[in-house]
Amino acid sequence: MAKTHRKLSPVELLKKFIFITAGAILMAVALEVFLVPNDIIDGGITGISIVLSKITALPLGIFLFVINLPFLFLGYKQIGKTFAFSTLYGIIVMSVTTQLLHHVSPFTNEKILAVLFGGLILGLGVGLVIRFGGSLDGTEIVAILLSKKTRMPVGQIIMVMNVFIFIIAGFVFGWDSAMYSIFTYYMASKVMDIVVEGLNESKSVTIISGEYEEISQTIQDRLGRSTTFIYARGGYSGEDTQMIYCVVTRLELAKLKSVVHEIDPKAFIAIEHVSDVLGGNFEKSAIH
Repeated sequence: MAKTHRKLSPVELLKKFIFITAGAILMAVALEVFLVPNDIIDGGITGISIVLSKITALPLGIFLFVINLPFLFLGYKQIGKTFAFSTLYGIIVMSVTTQLLHHVSPFTNEKILAVLFGGLILGLGVGLVIRFGGSLDGTEIVAILLSKKTRMPVGQIIMVMNVFIFIIAGFVFGWDSAMYSIFTYYMASKVMDIVVEGLNESKSVTIISGEYEEISQTIQDRLGRSTTFIYARGGYSGEDTQMIYCVVTRLELAKLKSVVHEIDPKAFIAIEHVSDVLGGNFEKSAIH
């Protein structure tokens, strides 16, 4: 029987509230103090809102709120109530803050500095909101729905949508601004990934070797990392064996490969990126 939705504790709610608020304010600062005054846009609904604000001379905050509302409803249907309310709160804070900052003088009129700092702050703000269960742009929701209908990957749909937005920006703001906007979007997306996934990038390692017991014990002794045995059977040889699975940090990867090859130079090692590690015991044990 499925468990009911767990309510957040007051401390968790407060933490969520603080970081979504901070993320929404940071995004508004990036837009109104760095990007918009220099005719640089972001992708997605935000980019469309900036273009419409430029054409109509209406406040950016109005478009950010109104255009995101239909996608917020879709998010409620597709992802859930908690996500929808977190997103609604974040969009309200962002829209109000952009309105309050609308008449603030830009920090810089140098486009390169605007791209660098605007992209950095934008990615930090969006990343914080996503990490704590919300969103500031409805593009991802649209992409998820279209992906179900067209079987196209979500990333490709977002890319196609943003290509059209940046082309429109080229006609409205000029092609130099459109190209600056592309770099801003790229930089913001990379910073967002770092905030969402964290700086402590981990790697999962799968090792296949006949010396699995010695390799496993050596990894625990020399790296202080626990390992897990997974039963396997060779497709060619038909022999039963055990695969070794473990998770290490990026800095420990080179040492792990060295340890394995010392014991079995022919060992098969498969390494994959791990964006986050939850549960279990990922703490290092004392190294002998």
